[in-house]
Amino acid sequence: MSDQNKQRKSPGRAPESPEEMGGVVDRRTGLDRRAVRGRQSGAPSGLERRRGAGRRLSDFQRAADEGEMTKEQFLFLMAIDAFKQANRVTFPTWTDVLEIIRLLGYRKTVPSELNLRSAEDWCERPDAPSNVRPKGWERRFTKAELKELEELADYAEDRDAEAA
Repeated sequence: MSDQNKQRKSPGRAPESPEEMGGVVDRRTGLDRRAVRGRQSGAPSGLERRRGAGRRLSDFQRAADEGEMTKEQFLFLMAIDAFKQANRVTFPTWTDVLEIIRLLGYRKTVPSELNLRSAEDWCERPDAPSNVRPKGWERRFTKAELKELEELADYAEDRDAEAA
């Protein structure tokens, strides 16, 4: 038996790392999951929202939390809702959400502000196609269905114009 295994099995000694516990941090052992080394990947990703002294919510986040949405937030919410109704789903997948975002016109045009070591960053032209719909997608609908879709889009535009 190696010295490391002897240390792991010695009675009365609490494990010091998730590896010694089989990759799981059990709070009954007295370990604080926040203090365990190796849990965080090192550098912050830029996605942390924990607040402490001197760290306040952004105006963007505060307004949304208080129910006052920006035009951008409201448009996104309405697009998600329309997708759910059109496809009769309650919970869209992340791929569905990304499709909706691209169909709204968003493109990756600037470098990321996040520190994601496991993903490659890229940029594309602002006028790049969404590439989320297969070729000939519009042929799936009858002329009546296409007309109904156009009327719904016009109605939504009129309603948004009246709200503004």
